[in-house]
Amino acid sequence: MVRTLVVRGLLLGLLAGFIAGGFAFVVGEPRVESAIALEEAHAAHGHGHDHGEEELVGRPVQKAGLFLATGLYGLAVGGIFALAYAALRGRIGPRSEGGLALAAAGTAFVAMILVPFVKYPANPPAVGDPETINSRTVLYLVMVLVGLAAAVIAVATARRVTAGPWARWTAAALAFLVPVVAAWILLPTVDEVPEGFPATLLWQFRLASLGTQLVFWTAFGVLFGWVSDRAAGRARAVPATAATQS
Repeated sequence: MVRTLVVRGLLLGLLAGFIAGGFAFVVGEPRVESAIALEEAHAAHGHGHDHGEEELVGRPVQKAGLFLATGLYGLAVGGIFALAYAALRGRIGPRSEGGLALAAAGTAFVAMILVPFVKYPANPPAVGDPETINSRTVLYLVMVLVGLAAAVIAVATARRVTAGPWARWTAAALAFLVPVVAAWILLPTVDEVPEGFPATLLWQFRLASLGTQLVFWTAFGVLFGWVSDRAAGRARAVPATAATQS
C-alpha cells in the first residue's frame, strides 16, 4: 500500500508541479523580466551588484527550465508527502481519504511556505546581496523547520484536548502560533532591498512566488485526495461485489 501511495504521490506531484510552473510562467516571469531589466539598467549606470561574469544560462533556457524545476520539485514533494500521508492514515485527521489529503496539503502549505514567507519573503533577481545568500538560505530553512515543528506541536496538542471542538482548535492554534511568532520576533530581519527599487514590482514578484506555491499545493491536495477517494471506493466495492456473487 505504501508503494502505491508513493507512486501516486510522485505522479500527481509531477503533474501539480507542471500546473504550478504554468502559473509561474504566466504570472511570475514578467516580474522577473522587469527586475532583470532594472538590474541591468542600474549596472549600466554603475549601480547595483557587479557579478563580474556574464550570464551562464540565457533567459530562453531559464524559462524552459522553469517547468523542469517545478516538475522536479513536485516529484520530490509528492514522494515525501505520500510517506507522511501513509503514516497519518487512520491515526489522525479526517477519516476520509480526500479530506485527509486536503488537510495535510493545507497544513504543509501553511507550515512550510506561508510561515517562512511572512518572515523572509522571496526577492526578485535585482534584490539581495550575493555574498549573504548562504546566511539567508540558512535563516529560511530554520523558519521552515520552525513551521513544521509548530504544526507537529499543534496536532499533538489537539489530540490531548478533550473539552470539545472549540477548545481543541483554540489550543491547537495557540500551540502553533506561540513558537512561530517567537521565531518571527527573535530571528534576524533581512532587508536588502536597494534604494529606489519599485515597491509595486517587489510585491508583485513576492505575491507571484507565493501564488505559485499556493497553486501547487492546492492542485496537489485536490488531485491526491480525488485519486485516493476513487481508489478507496474501488477497494470497498470489490468485497461488496464478491459477497453479492457468493
